[in-house]
Amino acid sequence: KDTIKARAERDPEFRMGLFQEALEALFNDELDLGKTLLRDYVNATVGFEALADQMEKNPKSLMRMLSETGNPRADNLLAMVAHLKKHEGLELSVRRG
Repeated sequence: KDTIKARAERDPEFRMGLFQEALEALFNDELDLGKTLLRDYVNATVGFEALADQMEKNPKSLMRMLSETGNPRADNLLAMVAHLKKHEGLELSVRRG
């Protein structure tokens, strides 16, 4: 956790790669991997407390959502991605592969 955070702070390319891999996993029906990567990304960047404040949610609820046993609703997961996207100043698009 600390190693990922340190690298994300000093290496924007790593941070963006982590976010991208999380989204690709989610879009490719790899929910468990996507949640793990998204949890790592949140811990390494904005943090659950700040994200929860932005989303007007309980931080523990967000942490549970991305836990191994968490089963997030699509609206909550997509709202989280939207906030993280805004935090990074990103615009996302889907393209044919």
